[in-house]
Amino acid sequence: MGTGTGTGGRWSRRRFIGMGAGAAAVVAVPSPAAPPPGPAPAGARRSAPDDGSSGPRPLYLGTYTSAPGGGTGIGLASYDPESGRITGAGTLTGVPDPSYLAVHPDGRTLYAVDERQDGGVTAVRLDDRRVLGTRSTGGAGPCHLSVHPSGRWLLSANYGSGSVAVHPIGASGALGERTDLVTHTSPGPGPGQEGPHAHQFRTAPDGRHLLAVDLGTDTVHTYRLDATRGTLTEVGQAHTRPGAGPRHLTFHPGGRHAYLANEVDDTVVVCAYDPATGLLTVGEPQSTGATGDVTNYPAQVLVTANGRYAFLANRGHNSLARYAIEADGARLRLLGTVPVRGDFPRQIAFSPDGRLLFAANQRSGTVTVFHVDAERGELRPAGEPFASPVAVCALPL
Repeated sequence: MGTGTGTGGRWSRRRFIGMGAGAAAVVAVPSPAAPPPGPAPAGARRSAPDDGSSGPRPLYLGTYTSAPGGGTGIGLASYDPESGRITGAGTLTGVPDPSYLAVHPDGRTLYAVDERQDGGVTAVRLDDRRVLGTRSTGGAGPCHLSVHPSGRWLLSANYGSGSVAVHPIGASGALGERTDLVTHTSPGPGPGQEGPHAHQFRTAPDGRHLLAVDLGTDTVHTYRLDATRGTLTEVGQAHTRPGAGPRHLTFHPGGRHAYLANEVDDTVVVCAYDPATGLLTVGEPQSTGATGDVTNYPAQVLVTANGRYAFLANRGHNSLARYAIEADGARLRLLGTVPVRGDFPRQIAFSPDGRLLFAANQRSGTVTVFHVDAERGELRPAGEPFASPVAVCALPL
């Protein structure tokens, strides 16, 4: 696993900042005989629960296979869309350090980062759980990936080396050789940030622009993607205040505002977004709701489909902050926080229908689930925490 120097040192701090005494107490995922159901047909993955499919749904879990107490691959489970109860179904082995997961728009292929010094991205066919192969990301410690809405390109962020990569996706869902790799070099890193550290690479709602969030340089880069060649052209940069450490960006459904979680200075920021240019205008930092004598690292923001509420995962404070979204997305108003019922919520995700929220808690090795009231912005615990080794990602389908 290594400690490294330079950018590698920061990479190791990111990997193990969530590791503590609780890591040794992680319990393995239970393994009932029957596997979870396969993915929904293409186009049906985001259907409402009243479409007749009331049975259990698939849930995939990311971990670190090289960490003490970690898992042995991608965790397999299912969840009840009504109660939120999770049932384990073993592990898909053969994927090293699968710390972040994403699914193809057609629901047939799962993608995982291999968060190692020699980083990779792996494709897994879901109907038979066959690993379709791994491609190099050209960088160190990839920590995030996403699929372009066209389904033709996989986008990944290399945290350790501060770069972003593009891979083509074939008709089978398998990945081709990398078509581009861009390393962030400017501006210089903020205090204590050592160098560029790309933390997220995603497509904007307009579909024409790609945004790369770099924690090390306090920058969100905007790119255009050549849809034929899979190459990137940078068209602009947005900068936070020095030392903010932007980690994760989430858009409002209206497409003209986004919310940026800043890991290093423990803030959240509302950004205006111009779909014509792909450029962000960064607003003033706001509270994450973390109070008391605790060091807090905000991780990720989710926005309800109706655009009325946002939720922020707080690692350290171990809470989910609740915000009302006002002025058509231009303003966040902190409503309070809810205990996450776990330690160090690294990642959060909605179920496709938006009625459940899943939190992957790295230090406690658990996944906790909440019922979401999207009309009132309220969260209510759904059952008991589910044990999952060094839980760093939960992907409900």
